[in-house]
Amino acid sequence: MSKIVLQTENLGKSFTLHLQGGATMPVLAGVDLSLASGECVVLSGPSGAGKSTLMRSLYGNYRVGQGHVRIRHRDAWVDFATADPRKILEVRQETLGYVSQFLRVVPRVPTLDIVAEPLIARGAPREAALARARSLLFRLNLPERLHSLPPATFSGGEQQRVNLARGFIGGHPILLLDEPTASLDATNRDAVVGLVVEAKAAGTAILGIVHDAPTRDAIADRLFLLSPVQAAA
Repeated sequence: MSKIVLQTENLGKSFTLHLQGGATMPVLAGVDLSLASGECVVLSGPSGAGKSTLMRSLYGNYRVGQGHVRIRHRDAWVDFATADPRKILEVRQETLGYVSQFLRVVPRVPTLDIVAEPLIARGAPREAALARARSLLFRLNLPERLHSLPPATFSGGEQQRVNLARGFIGGHPILLLDEPTASLDATNRDAVVGLVVEAKAAGTAILGIVHDAPTRDAIADRLFLLSPVQAAA
């Protein structure tokens, strides 16, 4: 039986608009979400419903204003609402992976090393990590001539594939995907679907924002609907 590995309870998040007299803008309220190992849940809802804010809150980039964000880590729960930064970094390294829409890496580092780094950080031998990185890049149709180059000058689609390879290589038990196919053509979208299906079969819990309908239909076990807070009031 699949076990719950991520859950939120009454999660709320607001932003203070300092340039508008300190007015408060609520974005999330009362969010109760659960995610089990081996399933893929895709966030649904209109623009402005807080999908990206929720993802960043789950990863600890945003501190929530109320409620809890619990991550199953080393067979215990860690609440990102109260955890200190060191604990959050530990959870990210071992348990919680994240693929954002944009590649943010150290300049002038070759693509192969960028992709392999998370696996090396988890204790894998360097050569094995590089071999796995090379395999993922080939699977995502990134030609070998680019593997030794820094990705700063790559196209948006090429950078996204580097980001995806880096996200999947770590083998994190929980993986957050923020628009993983936004810049990809049909062939590379299919490659991403294959990676998600394999990760699910291996027990990975995946939460995503996916606006591409065919990709969403291919990977989602269920949708989680978010509504704009103002509309729900």
